[in-house]
Amino acid sequence: MLKGLGGLANLGSIMKQAQQMGGKLQEVNAQLKTQRTTGSAGGGLVEVETNGLGEVLAVRIDPSLIEKADVEMIEDLLPAAFNAAQAKAKQMHAEAMQTITAGIDLPGLSEAMEQFTGTGPGDSGV
Repeated sequence: MLKGLGGLANLGSIMKQAQQMGGKLQEVNAQLKTQRTTGSAGGGLVEVETNGLGEVLAVRIDPSLIEKADVEMIEDLLPAAFNAAQAKAKQMHAEAMQTITAGIDLPGLSEAMEQFTGTGPGDSGV
């Protein structure tokens, strides 16, 4: 009777897996919020610290840049440091997501994760 419905026959199983994944996602997000990563630019003249969710926690600018009043250099280094920290946080998040999706067979999940993380199969994402 359910043969003609294709994947819908497994809807109950899919829903259960999705609920389990939702609970694991909350746990992973809580863990990522406590992890730290740092991006730097200009040989460490500017550093940006984020948590594993990519939220900026701190920005450090070497006093020599301030003393020189090198605003243009600071303006160039800040985005580079932010982007480096964000890339590390994104990779950390992607790795955490792979651990919670392992063994869950939801149609299209692999493709969705690749789009979310910006990586393809075997890609490191950074």
